[in-house]
Order: sequence, then structure tokens, then C-alpha cells
Amino acid sequence: MKESHETQHESSRSAVEVASQERVYQGKIINLRIDSVRLPSGQTVLREVVEHPGAVVIAALDRDEHLYFVRQYRHPAQKVLLELPAGGLEPGEDPLSTAKRELQEEVGLTAEVWIHLGSFYSSPGFTTEILHAFLAQGLAPVEVRPDDDEDIEIVRYPLADAFANTLRFEDAKTLATLFLLARRLGTDFPMPH
Repeated sequence: MKESHETQHESSRSAVEVASQERVYQGKIINLRIDSVRLPSGQTVLREVVEHPGAVVIAALDRDEHLYFVRQYRHPAQKVLLELPAGGLEPGEDPLSTAKRELQEEVGLTAEVWIHLGSFYSSPGFTTEILHAFLAQGLAPVEVRPDDDEDIEIVRYPLADAFANTLRFEDAKTLATLFLLARRLGTDFPMPH
């Protein structure tokens, strides 16, 4: 009899032992640690782990079926990217509170309806960051309050065009959230040719 995926996952994880951890950097947004990990084979390997408190990403959908995006310069990518609004969790802050704060700070909107679309790791090969995706509806304008270090342009974009032009987006959290949104709305997510 075959084990379920969950049972297989649990048994393989329990066979991995973290022999030691050393924090080598502590920053404002991330920390970096080096883990010495003993694998089920008995081999010991080093793993670099970027510790991140987690973040949210918001698909703010208005009554005219337009989504709100932000266009901003991303230094690690060294280019301007078009992304869904997003932001990091503060210590002790729950994801929904973070989403509400970020939507107001980045886009100048509040929402009456909040639906959790799902959560996913941004890149589990090296970071602990988990992103929580939300659909926000029943939008109302409020004062925009960006962080001091943000230079953001707000872009209102038709939902159908966002789904049809996925190659326009280079940001993984935006692409993943669009996929989750399409699933929630029962819409086919077109695959680019």
C-alpha cells in the first residue's frame, strides 16, 4: 500500500536533523544563517537560509474589473517592475492586517471584502519567506501613505488584460497571485505562446 504524499513528506522531513545553526547576518528585512544539516543518508551538508518574516500580496479588484498594480524600481533586479501591491509582515502582525495596511500605504485604497486566496513560499530552496495572497473587493479611496523609501506609480489595469498578458509580469508573487485569482474566479488562466 502506498503512503499519501503528506505521510511521505513527514517521514522524509523527520529523518533530516539540523546539527547546528549559525546566524551570520542580521538585517532590517532579512537575516542569514548557515545550517549544518544531516540528511537521511548520513551525509552532513551546509545550507544557507535567508530568514524572512513573511509577506502579503493583494489583488485589489474594483467593480469595473480592473486590478491595481504598482510600478517601482527594484534594485536587486536593476529594473522597474509592474507588480501587485505587497509588503512584509511586521513583528506580531497577522497577514490580513498587513494586507490592509499595505493596500492603503501603496495604493490609497481600503476594501470591504477580503478573501484569502492561498499562501506559498517565494523560493523554498533558500528562504523561509511565505507569501499570503488576498483578493480585496469593495474598494474605496483613502490617502496614500507610502513608506519613506518607496517611489511608486499606481497602475489600474484591466483584469482580462492582466490574465491575457502574463508575460508582461516578471515578478513571481504577482504571477502566482494572478493564477490563484483566476482559480478563485473560475477563469481559465491562459498560457503564453
